[in-house]
Parts: sequence; structure tokens; C-alpha cells
Amino acid sequence: MERPELSIAIQRTTDEAVLNLAGEIDMLTAARLSSTVNEVLAADAPPRIVLDMSGVTFCDSQGLGTLVVLSRKASHAQSLLLLTNVGDFLLRVLDITGLRSALMIRNGQATG
Repeated sequence: MERPELSIAIQRTTDEAVLNLAGEIDMLTAARLSSTVNEVLAADAPPRIVLDMSGVTFCDSQGLGTLVVLSRKASHAQSLLLLTNVGDFLLRVLDITGLRSALMIRNGQATG
């Protein structure tokens, strides 16, 4: 049985830290995502932390909860946690759970 993996690649500029995520955000990997974002916030909190979700293939309830907690932590650190390239499936899950309003989401197309 293969263990689900989550790879996280960080790119920093003066204004933001972009975390390119690939794999699954679930009960086995959510703690790793959380500790990575916490390290970015602790080092020198950039104005924006962008989670590029284009490579995320799965996100369970633990993953969703982690995203909301990280968004609040970033806010307390005077930073903005932004999700980008969120897939349709995850957007539907966020709508169904009512969590979409708790997260900042920026996708490729402009919304009116």
C-alpha cells in the first residue's frame, strides 16, 4: 500500500511566499503543511502566503480544517493566506461545507 505524499516547494519574493503543493492534503499530510506554513510565518512573515493548489489531488476534512486554521494564523501574523489554482472539485467541497467564505481564493479567471 502506497502512502499518500504531499510535496511542498517554496518560492519567496519580497512580497510573498508561494508554496506549490502537489499530492494529497489529508490526516497524514496536513501536519506537514501546517508546520511548513508556520515556519514561513515564524521566519519573516511576508505580506502574502500563496498556496498553489494546482497539484493537489485530494483534500479531506482534516485538510480543509488545516487550511482554515492556517488562514487564521496568517491573519494574526499580519499576513494573508491565499489559495490559487483551486480545482473544481475542491471548490464544490468548500461551497458545500460553507468554508469557501472562510478562505481567500484567487483563481485564473476574474470573478465579477
